[in-house]
Amino acid sequence: MANTYENLQNSHPCFGGQKNNAGRIHLPVSPGCNIACRFCERSINTTENRPGVTSEILKSEDCVEILEKALELCPDIRVAGIAGPGDTLATDHALNTFKIIKEKFPSLIKCMSTNGLLLYERADEIIEVGIDSLTVTVNAVDPEIEAKLNSHIIYHGKKIEGAEGAKILIENQLRGIKKISDAGITVKVNTVLVPEINGDHIEEIAKKVKEAGAKIYNIIPLIPQYEFKDFKAPECKDIDLARTRASKYIDVFRHCQHCRADAIGVPGKSEFSQQIYLNRLKVKETFSHG
Repeated sequence: MANTYENLQNSHPCFGGQKNNAGRIHLPVSPGCNIACRFCERSINTTENRPGVTSEILKSEDCVEILEKALELCPDIRVAGIAGPGDTLATDHALNTFKIIKEKFPSLIKCMSTNGLLLYERADEIIEVGIDSLTVTVNAVDPEIEAKLNSHIIYHGKKIEGAEGAKILIENQLRGIKKISDAGITVKVNTVLVPEINGDHIEEIAKKVKEAGAKIYNIIPLIPQYEFKDFKAPECKDIDLARTRASKYIDVFRHCQHCRADAIGVPGKSEFSQQIYLNRLKVKETFSHG
């Protein structure tokens, strides 16, 4: 049985467990992505502290050694998560890794992040492998707004652009959230706040994802980069307003650290990723930009 939302609030740093020094490890095993967000620039490096960045792409079988070393350095780790650098459901690597974790490290909470394009059709696999918490990035529930944030999707081998692709993405996200939450898995929704585009849309997102079964909502400020490099990052007042609007419908998480895809440790207190990965670096790009 998956951990309840209440249990996760005490043991998962992305659900409030930071106050209990709960640590996490992100395993960067997912290389490719299947949607093209205009603000997303994935990279392999050791310097940037943001989502979509890792020092290398791991193979599933490498993760046992990595986890053993990480737990030795940081016994506070309670969560094994996979958050990229690509999408976790675009390939089989994440689910294969979670099968290994389930067998070798059964006490660890299993946490997965996804853009949700394939969430509904792969939900049974997620349930079977015993994921405890799932994060879905939902940036709009209106295809016209989503199309301004995401230029196209790659769906079953076909490139689908604009609002047509956005409509498929949103439908699959909401159907997937419902199927996963109905199975007893806690769902968190992330939204990248781009005030000029979805700033006035936050309430509608919060309402729809709550209706679908999400338990908690996390609003992430845009990091201006890639096609949105000239956009202005949200100010504190923009983020506070968005959180206030969302909180009418759903619990809001307020302590996101913009973690890398290979982060290790207690967010805001300790970071061991370079110690773990330093001797393993293969500084070359190995994933597709979809």
